[in-house]
Amino acid sequence: MAYFVSTVRIKGITKKFGEVLALDNVSLNINGGEFFGFFGPNGAGKTTLLRILTGQLRPTSGGAEVLGIDVVRQPLKVKAVVGIVPEIESPPSYLTAYEYLYFVSQVRKVADWERKVTHWMKFFDLEESSRIICKDLSKGNRQKLMVASALIHEPRALFLDEPFINLDPVYQRKLKDYLMNYSKKGGTVFMCSHLLEISEKLCKNVAIINKGRIIAQGTTEEVRGIYPDLEKAFLSLVEGDS
Repeated sequence: MAYFVSTVRIKGITKKFGEVLALDNVSLNINGGEFFGFFGPNGAGKTTLLRILTGQLRPTSGGAEVLGIDVVRQPLKVKAVVGIVPEIESPPSYLTAYEYLYFVSQVRKVADWERKVTHWMKFFDLEESSRIICKDLSKGNRQKLMVASALIHEPRALFLDEPFINLDPVYQRKLKDYLMNYSKKGGTVFMCSHLLEISEKLCKNVAIINKGRIIAQGTTEEVRGIYPDLEKAFLSLVEGDS
């Protein structure tokens, strides 16, 4: 599997929902092969930015490029080349686990789809659940399915919103190892997560957002600063911005 250098450029993105300012002039640069963590309290704007970067939502002003693609002008093209794990696991309830991965592989025109569907079913130990319809799967298995669907077309960049949620420690470890290897091969990861203990071990660079504004960014070590871990630094920064 070959990966390619990719870049995310975010310039002055602002997003309003009526009178609510969800994002306030956000700018970031993420280099190819970077494992980037984007953290903030609930309602800070994390998911809003991720949805803009993946062509699901238009900004009020500002813009961004993902892999050289303008996310405002070419949202469908962006969706075609990235992998997305949404915050809430939501595979179609009327499809079986196998049917869902088959469906995704056909939409994304995945070559050798049968081998790749089989690979991801095996990777997440979903073989025994392959004929179970998604609404009857456990939350953990639905999450595995959503992650598999984001990876099946070997995307050049991943946008992950709480990818480890509902996964037990065994599959958290498997996914962590996969993502670390993916990044080492040149794939870019943009991850939103509240699990800072896990994130600190994965992310080379991070940004913290609060009330729609970036309040800290840099390497994980720079943002952690004098604190013993990223979680304590995060709490101090957010509380200090209140």
